[in-house]
Amino acid sequence: MSERTDPGAEAAVSRRFRLGHPAALLVLVFSLALVIGIWRDARQRELQLAETQFRARVGRIANLVAERLDNYELTLKGGASLVSAVQWPAPAHWRSYAAGMDLPLRFPAVIGLGFAAYADSGRLTSLQLLMRDAGSGRFEVRPRGRRAHYGPIVLLEPHTPENLLAIGYDMYAEPTRQAAMKSAMDSGQSRLTAPVRLVQDGARPIAGMLMYTPVYQGQEPQSAPARRTAMKGWVYLPFRVVPMIQSVTASARGSEKMRIVDVTGQRQVVFYEEAGIEGGDAFAYSLPMDLHGRRWRFDFYSGPVATAAPNLARLDWLLLSGIAVALLLFATTWVLASTESRARRLANAMTASYRRSEERFRSAMQYSAIGKALLDTEGRIVESNPSFAGIVGRQSGELVGLPLADLLDDAAADGIGTSQQLQAIGEAGGVVRGTRTLHRRDGEQRQVQLTFAPVPGDPGRDIARLVQVEDVTERVRAEREVLSLNRTLEARVAARTRELREANRELESFAYSVSHDLRAPLRSIEGFSRILGERHAGQLDANGLDYLQRVRNATGRMASLIDALLKLSRVGRGSLTRERVDLSAMASEVAAALAEQAEHAPEVRIAPGLRVEGDRALLRTLLENLLGNAFKFTRGTPGARVEFSSARDASGRVAYVVRDNGAGFDQAYADKLFQPFQRLHSQEAFAGHGIGLASVKRIVERHGGSIRAEGRPGQGATFVFTLGDAFEDAPDAG
Repeated sequence: MSERTDPGAEAAVSRRFRLGHPAALLVLVFSLALVIGIWRDARQRELQLAETQFRARVGRIANLVAERLDNYELTLKGGASLVSAVQWPAPAHWRSYAAGMDLPLRFPAVIGLGFAAYADSGRLTSLQLLMRDAGSGRFEVRPRGRRAHYGPIVLLEPHTPENLLAIGYDMYAEPTRQAAMKSAMDSGQSRLTAPVRLVQDGARPIAGMLMYTPVYQGQEPQSAPARRTAMKGWVYLPFRVVPMIQSVTASARGSEKMRIVDVTGQRQVVFYEEAGIEGGDAFAYSLPMDLHGRRWRFDFYSGPVATAAPNLARLDWLLLSGIAVALLLFATTWVLASTESRARRLANAMTASYRRSEERFRSAMQYSAIGKALLDTEGRIVESNPSFAGIVGRQSGELVGLPLADLLDDAAADGIGTSQQLQAIGEAGGVVRGTRTLHRRDGEQRQVQLTFAPVPGDPGRDIARLVQVEDVTERVRAEREVLSLNRTLEARVAARTRELREANRELESFAYSVSHDLRAPLRSIEGFSRILGERHAGQLDANGLDYLQRVRNATGRMASLIDALLKLSRVGRGSLTRERVDLSAMASEVAAALAEQAEHAPEVRIAPGLRVEGDRALLRTLLENLLGNAFKFTRGTPGARVEFSSARDASGRVAYVVRDNGAGFDQAYADKLFQPFQRLHSQEAFAGHGIGLASVKRIVERHGGSIRAEGRPGQGATFVFTLGDAFEDAPDAG
């Protein structure tokens, strides 16, 4: 006898089950609300306290930066008082004032303390004469060129090498510096520049700034036009930003990170930013400040909550404990009521996923710029998108039931028929591509790219494939045009080659003409100077004879410079005569000739077996210049040594090395070595024209190679060059 189920009991169970979810949710909401409410109140109080402490600390940091800039201004005003008290500041007085300031100890980031004179184009010559009378020698303003106003550096202490190189630099010619200098001049107040690269830093990417204080003739005028008229110059102070910020704020810093942004005007320039600012900070505070004509924004970031407010960890543990208890109670009541609901949600999700997938496919078909059509097993069109109808020149409704083969040229000739196509699709892993000619209704023929792929069809509906049609007519035409242009490329190259040869002949003729026209007056000057010295030497005093000898020496140097220029111009012209050259033997010959002419005899070491393919004459010129420099700059060096060897560079190519232990040079100026007339040593110490290494660089580059220089003052120099993979032999690298 089977049991009967009581409908009333089943209804009661169903009601209890339906009420289980709301009851579980009610318990969960109440317990969580109680726990979270208590936790949030305690957390808010703790965060407010931590944020108050954070803002007070970072405000102190910003004030320290402002105080340091105020100290810079006080130093500048003291210098301005010194300059305004005299007609022209003496270098000794300025040096004494700068030494008294003890800048390296008080302000480690400051490079120096200087004075820049203000002059218009009419007063520039007077300024140069004044500098010469003050004992500065010949004073040149750079960059060269005629400008309405100038602001060159005339005094700069301390006398470090980089500061000496900055003397004569016209800061008024650079827009960023000029803006601050004009503002200081018109307002009578100290002004900061925007972030710039200081002259002393050269090409190094170091952020720097300058502060300017104006100096006027007599009492300070009250209006901007009057200030410009009475302007004497600026006392200025260059400093590096990062060391200044770090030295000022080190004593007041905690775990916070800082960024400083110049927000003056429309641009925002970040000139100081610490690593680790990546978001996720508990507190962030921005403090704008007006500092000497610039507006800075200090952005401070506290770091994560665990660092900014460490006491929150205990509150978080209490929260987690309360949530765990609430979830445990909720899970107990929820599990009993969740099975049916979970199954229903799963079914709804699968239905919605299928619907979305169908909608995505329809949208892709409808709005794609590529023509698409669904085909049945017989190759007839079942459905197409607007792009497909536009390509074939028909309405979408007209295409339904039309065989795709009827739209293509010779469709059956190459296997586009239905059975053959299905077999090809299966063998190709599902996709077949091809280019065909399509006939539009208007008679126009278009080249199309066809891509066939299998797609699953709905039950009861015959859909077997998806075809994508792309109109590639314009691309095919473009490819034909490229082929046509390539046929004419050889003729254009030949024409350009003839033009280049003609230009080289004209350049050689010009160089000869210039040399001939310059030598004639030089010979006249030298000849008349010699006659004057031979016939009228008794009528000249010692100074006159000295001046006459200087004229003759300058004439000889000018003739040498003309020869060097002609030699440099010939290096880049003419064709390379490639032949096998024994560099070791050639270097030995050059070294022997140099030893006969030199006043000293350095030890010469030449590695054997160095062979290469190249132009013999040019390679000899290369070795004469490099070994000649090594001989010249080892003069006066105890244990002088010159070496010529080879090595392998990082890429495995053969590199040739010329090394000496002579005077050397500062590596910061290595790039100037290969520029014509750029010399790092004085003419009195080591004679020369500055042409040799420029010729070396051209010879190396003509052989497809490269050259670099390494050196240190007093420790010698090393020149490493390659001659290109196409020319080099493979000697044993030494």
